[in-house]
Amino acid sequence: MAEHTSDVLIIGAGLTGLTAARKVSEYGLSVTLVDKGRSVGGRLATRRIGEGLADHGAQFFTVRSGDFQRDVDKWLAENIIYEWSKGFSDGDRTAEQFDGHPRYATNGGMNALAKYLAKQLGTKATIHTDVKISSVTQTDNGWQTQDDKGELYSAKALLMTPPVPQSLTLLGTLRDKLNTHDRKALERIKYYPSVAGLFRVEGEVNLPEPGALQRPDAVLSWIADNQRKGISPHAHIITVHAAGSISQNLWDLPETEALTFIQQEFERYLAPGTTIVEAELKRWRYSQPTILHPERYLMAQELPPLAFAGDGFGEARVEGAFLSGLAAGQALATRLA
Repeated sequence: MAEHTSDVLIIGAGLTGLTAARKVSEYGLSVTLVDKGRSVGGRLATRRIGEGLADHGAQFFTVRSGDFQRDVDKWLAENIIYEWSKGFSDGDRTAEQFDGHPRYATNGGMNALAKYLAKQLGTKATIHTDVKISSVTQTDNGWQTQDDKGELYSAKALLMTPPVPQSLTLLGTLRDKLNTHDRKALERIKYYPSVAGLFRVEGEVNLPEPGALQRPDAVLSWIADNQRKGISPHAHIITVHAAGSISQNLWDLPETEALTFIQQEFERYLAPGTTIVEAELKRWRYSQPTILHPERYLMAQELPPLAFAGDGFGEARVEGAFLSGLAAGQALATRLA
């Protein structure tokens, strides 16, 4: 049975985990990231369908803070990302009514940004993917986790970045060691699920410039043409998200029924003669934070260094996930120092 030891263990190698890992490593601390996915990224997720690509998690991001802007400027300079638009139509607004914040996308799909960030860590961090943590234990020196294959991961500090309900489940009986204030604050965070359809089409889809429609209160809250977006030049792939409340109603349906519902709603946007030649369903159990923790992270009291972070902390945006990781990484590094 192998054991991996580091100063900080981060569960989840999405944007929050990767950003926290960078901040921790800047202090000369060793860091290990583990993620249950086959790749880093979390909801920075891109799916290959035939010759095409589709972003099916986060679709774009905006910038409203200086801390995030500094990194975004670097990514722009290195051609990792590009400005897609300054807003999206809801079917009624014109381009002049967009809010003016640039919407950024990633060359090659959103997951390419996560892979870039992981590569930038270099030897400063060790990343293990396809790792499903099954237990978390408090030790004399901090924390130890075990995965479903029996591998052990030990560290002085632990950062939990999955959606909070999943983090609390991973803690198991350790959840009872959280003080009442911390436990209630974490249990207060709520999410909507997301049910999405990915459709490869032959023909045209009636979407306004720049190839997307955003209507938070409609049955389909988001429809995007990944070819017009610029990430799928060789195939016409459309991403369709059901709204949060609709996704909640669809969640327990069989996959074929949920996909049929989304497809029927989507078909009204097809131009005459356009056909759907391939369709897939993607689900995110905890996708859209609806009740957030007001701070960027939560540091558990009266325990060895244990922090919780993610897009459920501060603000429910890609930028929020980044800033949460930055703040949590700084706090853990300071605590260990």
